[in-house]
Amino acid sequence: MRRLRIRWATWPRPALILADTPRPDCPDCGGEGGHNRDYGDHETGEYAGTEWDPCHCWNEDHKRILLPLPRLPRRRRPHVDPWGTGYSDQPPF
Repeated sequence: MRRLRIRWATWPRPALILADTPRPDCPDCGGEGGHNRDYGDHETGEYAGTEWDPCHCWNEDHKRILLPLPRLPRRRRPHVDPWGTGYSDQPPF
């Protein structure tokens, strides 16, 4: 049984999608969908990053587009100087 939810996506274009979610009673991940795994550099042993290991209880790639949304054009505003017409020599500096 799938646990589907409606989500908002921005890539590759804005859309409302129907996405699978992790099983809330999963004994392996506790409903989080996976585990973060920290790893270190082989030579120094220092922290080198974090990897995400997804759980078997869900498929994060299982999604369907419900409603593609239009791209909203950006408003073009002329450059506005927040300090007025230049720098002031009056306190406070």
